[in-house]
Amino acid sequence: MGQPTPATDDGWWRSAVIYQVYVRSFADGDGDGTGDLAGVRTRLPYLAELGVDAVWFNPWYRSPMKDGGYDVADYRVIDPAFGTLAEAEKLIAEARELGIRTIVDIVPNHVSDQHPWFRAALAGGPERELFHFRPGRGDHGELPPNDWTSEFGGPAWTRIPDGDWYLHLFAPEQPDLNWAHPAVRQEHEDILRFWFDRGVAGVRIDSAALLAKDPGLPDFTEGRDPHPYVDRDELHDVYRAWRAVADEYGAVFVGEVWLPDTERFARYLRPDELHTAFNFSFMTCPWDAARLRRSIDDTLAEHAPVGAPATWVLCNHDVTRTVTRYGRADTGFDFATKAFGTPTDLALGTRRARAAALLSLALPGAVYVYQGEELGLPEADIPLDRIEDPMHARSGGTDPGRDGCRVPLPWAADEPHAGFGGEPWLPQPDGWAVYAADRQAEDPGSVLSLYRAAVRLRPEFGDGPLTWLPAPDGVLAFARAGALCVVNLAGTPVGLPAHSALLLASGPLDAAGRLPADTAVWLRS
Repeated sequence: MGQPTPATDDGWWRSAVIYQVYVRSFADGDGDGTGDLAGVRTRLPYLAELGVDAVWFNPWYRSPMKDGGYDVADYRVIDPAFGTLAEAEKLIAEARELGIRTIVDIVPNHVSDQHPWFRAALAGGPERELFHFRPGRGDHGELPPNDWTSEFGGPAWTRIPDGDWYLHLFAPEQPDLNWAHPAVRQEHEDILRFWFDRGVAGVRIDSAALLAKDPGLPDFTEGRDPHPYVDRDELHDVYRAWRAVADEYGAVFVGEVWLPDTERFARYLRPDELHTAFNFSFMTCPWDAARLRRSIDDTLAEHAPVGAPATWVLCNHDVTRTVTRYGRADTGFDFATKAFGTPTDLALGTRRARAAALLSLALPGAVYVYQGEELGLPEADIPLDRIEDPMHARSGGTDPGRDGCRVPLPWAADEPHAGFGGEPWLPQPDGWAVYAADRQAEDPGSVLSLYRAAVRLRPEFGDGPLTWLPAPDGVLAFARAGALCVVNLAGTPVGLPAHSALLLASGPLDAAGRLPADTAVWLRS
């Protein structure tokens, strides 16, 4: 292939609207029931009309799909279920012609157990040094080397026939890499260059704080400092090396960094490390004005010392969809709220999700929109015999897993499978067609129309800081540049502050011109 022009970092990422595509569930171009790159290419005009600046793709690499593609067998090959490398290159180029940049997902903590390195390691080759193999404890090595548990439940160790054990912080099919080995570091820098050479504008880093492990692999002790595998200081050398690669191309990073310590979190965003990181405190807040304001203030404060922009997200491929989460009596973030049969008021959840969309899009920084959020999709209930997420099996069936937010999208109300393509790999609920994009595009009051209008009007808020305005209890009101955002989380309607024009509302005002409960409005000052 010819050498493409590298991406240019003109600061676009500081205020971008970035759309997350879970390829398997986005659009099916060949009719086999699995979303693919051909399907994405046909929907690029839709994304352009939505007005997004970039698209982040969940892993599209060759994978056995034991964890939705986050078990990567080869980073330089597109999984055949999705298409080919040539199609990916065309997609990147076609999107760029529409003004849409491409962000790909890298999973550095682990690979698939089908990766050539791990297969060679199982055969006793020197590649074993690239992973964490250890003898077991007990009289006959029958116990795991330590007491670490998997993020998916159960032990973080699996024993192989020769008696050794290997570490996997996630599923057994996802062995952790040994980031103390120089070959692991070099391989990932080469992978970055491989995709940057193809015009990719950025990389999202999965589980970015988990790579480095205490070489002694000690038992976990609550409060141990430093943690044996989370947020270890060695990590920063890795990301400084990555940043040097990205700077050659003008490319950017966004890290998945879950850390309660805001000072430690900000260290990843220093000028020579990652450009941005996901802000999970905002996503995990209940629908409560005081809690949301505190999250916004804390987020802006923790980013300020390093000059990094905040990111705002309401949902992603790992959490219950916003409509369902906000429609429950307890809207706090807890994986337990995904329990089967949890009652949800979808009308209430939709009103709040619409208001939350205007809130997030008015804040300073970048916004990520997970596919289907712009359609107001709720979480889907997946029949037990169709659940694929390993979280379900490893929890003993108590956790329904994440498939409910990964159900294939509805595109056309009057077509089979709501226009997705072939019979979807996950079943679409009855009535899914009511959310179809084609129907919503014709309805000025739809969630899709609201998102399109909000993305178009977002520049009214400019690039300046946020200033809070006086407001009644339960109401959030702030100004940025020449625009105001007011969100009513109280139980009764409230009056609007002085303004010159109403720009956009998440729902109608009442007969007295007041802002009803669970409604947001954008105003020109």
